Amino acid sequence: MMFRGVFGFALCANQKKEEGNITSRLSFCLQLTADTQGAYLYRRLSLSSPRQTRGAAMSLTAALSGFLVVLLSVSAVQGQSDWSVTYNRTSICAVKGSTVEISCTYTHPYGTYYKVIKSFWFREGDDKAPVDLRTDSDYTGRVQYLFTGKVCSLRITDLRESDSAQYKFRFITNQQVGSFTGSPGVFLSVSALQVQVIRSSEYKWGYYWAELKCHSSRLSDHRSYVWTKNEQIIRRGTSFPISTSFYPADRVSCAVKGYKECPSPSVYAPKLPSVSVSPSAEIEEGSSVTLTCSSDANPAAQYTWYKEKNNIKLLNKDSQLFFSSIQSSDSGQYYCSATNQLGWKRSGYRRIDVKYAPKLPSVSVSPSAEIKEGSSVTLTCSSDANPAAQYTWYKEDQTLHHGAGGSYRFTSISSEDKGIYYCKCENQHGWINSSSLFLNVQYAPKLPSVSVSPSAEIEEGSSVTLTCSSDANPAAQYTWYKEKNNIKLLNKDSQLFFSSIQSSDSGQYYCSATNQLGWKRSGYRRIDVKYAPKLPSVSVSPSAEIEEGSSVTLTCSSDADPAAQYTWYKEDQTLHQGAGGSYRFPSISSEDKGNYYCKCENQYGWINSSSLFLNVQYAPKLPSVSVSPSAEIEEGSSVTLTCSSDANPAAQYTWYKEEEESPKASGQNFTIADVRLEHSGNYSCEAQNTRGSQNSTVLLTVVPGAVQSTAAAVTAAVLLPLVFLSACLWIRTKRTSNGSSEPELRADGREQCVGGQGKPEEQDEPQYASVHFSNNQADPMYSNNRAAQPHRHSEEVTEYAVVRFHRVSPAPRAEETREDASVLYSTINKTR
Repeated sequence: MMFRGVFGFALCANQKKEEGNITSRLSFCLQLTADTQGAYLYRRLSLSSPRQTRGAAMSLTAALSGFLVVLLSVSAVQGQSDWSVTYNRTSICAVKGSTVEISCTYTHPYGTYYKVIKSFWFREGDDKAPVDLRTDSDYTGRVQYLFTGKVCSLRITDLRESDSAQYKFRFITNQQVGSFTGSPGVFLSVSALQVQVIRSSEYKWGYYWAELKCHSSRLSDHRSYVWTKNEQIIRRGTSFPISTSFYPADRVSCAVKGYKECPSPSVYAPKLPSVSVSPSAEIEEGSSVTLTCSSDANPAAQYTWYKEKNNIKLLNKDSQLFFSSIQSSDSGQYYCSATNQLGWKRSGYRRIDVKYAPKLPSVSVSPSAEIKEGSSVTLTCSSDANPAAQYTWYKEDQTLHHGAGGSYRFTSISSEDKGIYYCKCENQHGWINSSSLFLNVQYAPKLPSVSVSPSAEIEEGSSVTLTCSSDANPAAQYTWYKEKNNIKLLNKDSQLFFSSIQSSDSGQYYCSATNQLGWKRSGYRRIDVKYAPKLPSVSVSPSAEIEEGSSVTLTCSSDADPAAQYTWYKEDQTLHQGAGGSYRFPSISSEDKGNYYCKCENQYGWINSSSLFLNVQYAPKLPSVSVSPSAEIEEGSSVTLTCSSDANPAAQYTWYKEEEESPKASGQNFTIADVRLEHSGNYSCEAQNTRGSQNSTVLLTVVPGAVQSTAAAVTAAVLLPLVFLSACLWIRTKRTSNGSSEPELRADGREQCVGGQGKPEEQDEPQYASVHFSNNQADPMYSNNRAAQPHRHSEEVTEYAVVRFHRVSPAPRAEETREDASVLYSTINKTR
């Protein structure tokens, strides 16, 4: 049911209260007003005079019956609408600077029709629209709403005297007329009354005597005050300071006489301080930590911080002990003391346990003296950490041990254990590695190894290094040896260096390594120096005189690695090539005489040997005989016969004339200064040396002068045409058989006419004569050229002798002064 218009009434009453021997009368009126929405506003009316009080009482008595009727009616209306705000207190008295909390509960009709969309507290003003305290600049940062279901609370901190006022709660629903304000609200009175400690002194351990004064900035100091200790009145009606004793639990306050319900804050000695730590979780080194000491005391306490039982004063007059970056050294027991003019208290211990990553570890080795192979050795690692660290030992980057203990033990240490060790310390707050520890295990040299650089094939002249290495501690001294001769090459050096290695350096090498604990010798290492062939040596077998037809072997040898390939040459003609350096003549001939050399080569180079002259000795070959001049030999002229023969040693020559036993001459040339007709005939030349002899024969024909030759010319004129005709027929027959049509050449290089060319009497006709010589004097002579018959195994040598004919004429002609073109060619066939 909704009400239209506004109605209201007021109830007034007197209340008598006694507190001790003081009687006070509280006069008030309650005015009930109903607005058009059925909400009820309650207002407390203070009556300022007894007249008003009495009138109010009469009005209250007269209207009581009517109030009940109206109240019943209002209750009925309210019950139908279910709109209400109920405050747990209607007035609150608080002290300046403190915090106050005002609470209420509210209701509104159930169902989905009404839904609260806004609720807030406001301070009652001069008919102004309600202002949410959260938006009021006077309350900025000091107001907080605490809503839980239908419970609505207001908290105001740092109370000021200006905060004294009537506070009400209002809520607004989603309906246009669905808003409600709870009245009369709660009246907050902020008191500035306080007890001042003028002076105090400790007269007994923990007990003080103090002089106190009640003071208010808004009231006169001449007002009368009531003093209360532990809620018992100890003095009333005085405006002067009082003196009283203080025990640790005593609390003293004052109030303006007549306003005992709103006393000043009590003064008292500090209560037992409490120590809080922020953050409350684990404290990690380097973090920011605050220790707060709090003690309930008035006047406010002064604080002093102590660590453990050393009574080390850390900080005075501050409730907080702040570590901007706490360290592990700050761990320990802390306590604080709270002191004011009325007493003091000390807190209990508070343990600060700073958690931190491991500090730099220290590492040690036992025994600390020299460590010999086979001994027992212990490595120890320790680090300050909270919580305790886990330890891991490493050799280089190889994990050896992990666990809570920081020790690692070698029961029998070996040379392989030599090296760099370190430990890692870690917990959930971090990790750190120790510095490195070098474990120097001493031991005799191990089996040395020999390495060669370069590792590829070693070529003569290159730089080569042999390195001997042995694991030893202390370091080994080295000695180099070659093969089994124990030739000491170099001491106290691990390397044997060849700046330009030679073939002579090839061989087996080894080294020895020695220190004060023992020695070892390496195995052999073969050094095979590769090189180009050296200058070859050449030889001939047999080494004595070489006779034609004998067996002869040429040998070439050269020092080379790998072995050389050999090639034999005669002058620049290749004879033989292969791995063997020998070349054999099964039956050497005179044509094999000459200069020989060999070429030696492998992949590293080549070289030629020096030349070897092969001197083949043989009997003279068939001599060749020549006549000079080669033209016709006239009586009275000079003629020279020359004999030459290929022979080794050189041939000696002897000249003979047919049918004469004694030699005509010796030497290669035989000269007849004044030729006569009787010099005509066969002459033989004999060539001989130590290996044999050979001879050849030549026919020498001497022609008479012009007068003496007339008869001969007539005879010749008859015979020569016949000879010429025979020769021409034979030449033509030969040319036909050889398929040749070339003209015959004369001895002087001019063409020879075979048939008549011009008049026979006007030209000289060449005459050809063929003479065949043989060792057998019975061999016939032929008038033409003949090839040697195979079955006779003969060699034909043709010699041409030119004979000039002069025609006999009564009257000389001009042509006689020229050279006669008629030539007689004589061919000498010689057969062995």
